[in-house]
Amino acid sequence: MAKTQNVLFDVQGPRGRRVSAVLNVVGVLLAAALAWVVLGELAEQGQLDASKWTPLLTARTWENFLLPGLWDTLRAALLAVVLSIAFGLIFGLGRLSHIAPVRLVSTVVVEFFRAVPVLVMMIFFYLGIGRAGLVEPANVPFWAVVLGLMFYNGAVIAELIRSGVHQLPKGQREAGLVIGLTPSRSLRMIELPQALTAMLPSMVSQFVVILKDTALGYIITYPELLASGRRLGAGDGNILQTLFVVALVFVLINYLLTLLAAWLSRFLSFRTGGATKAAEGPMAAEEVRV
Repeated sequence: MAKTQNVLFDVQGPRGRRVSAVLNVVGVLLAAALAWVVLGELAEQGQLDASKWTPLLTARTWENFLLPGLWDTLRAALLAVVLSIAFGLIFGLGRLSHIAPVRLVSTVVVEFFRAVPVLVMMIFFYLGIGRAGLVEPANVPFWAVVLGLMFYNGAVIAELIRSGVHQLPKGQREAGLVIGLTPSRSLRMIELPQALTAMLPSMVSQFVVILKDTALGYIITYPELLASGRRLGAGDGNILQTLFVVALVFVLINYLLTLLAAWLSRFLSFRTGGATKAAEGPMAAEEVRV
């Protein structure tokens, strides 16, 4: 098999590889020295004492604070993911519509919610829903977080759908029109499924963003994981250690989602390759007979 050459940069020669190796070693030494200084300062201030870390290993910490906070984070993120997908499909298809008013309205909605910061939307819904009395006061922060995440990330997913369809070969739509499909049916039956399959890993990466952005809910008193950790750390006097554990929980969940995105990418590539070979098989047989 012939080797493929990266066209973005030239392959380094012996001197370039030596320079890169030296720079890498220097970078690692600088990072280690910085970590040593930071850990030394923390040790002098007593932040590495066992008394600061042992409370985080108790059942009280996890049962009363971290696990309830994690559950509130996950339920807000899961509902926001479902609503964002629905929002993205509706307005993504609207941006691809052949009806000019539908396309214009969808474009305005998507670009508006992509431009507004998530935190601003959360605060807006927190104040609006609370004053309107649409839900129970205890549920206002939850719905403010979910709606803020839904509108922003739904707009991003809508743009992913639009760009994914536009990146498909033009022959896909032309083939649909040749067999008698209307442009709308060709979009729904042929182009959209392929675009969604190709964009699924990117959408999973967007779900990571949704999970992380739930941490903004602590500003509007939503008791998610970060807010629970801050409350626990303030009470026990180990806020730094508690936030470190909270960060590790976020890193673990996001890492699992990243692994899921990588697995989906490999799985879909395998399925696409298998389908292509299956489709080429009968065609090759016909060519041999001819």
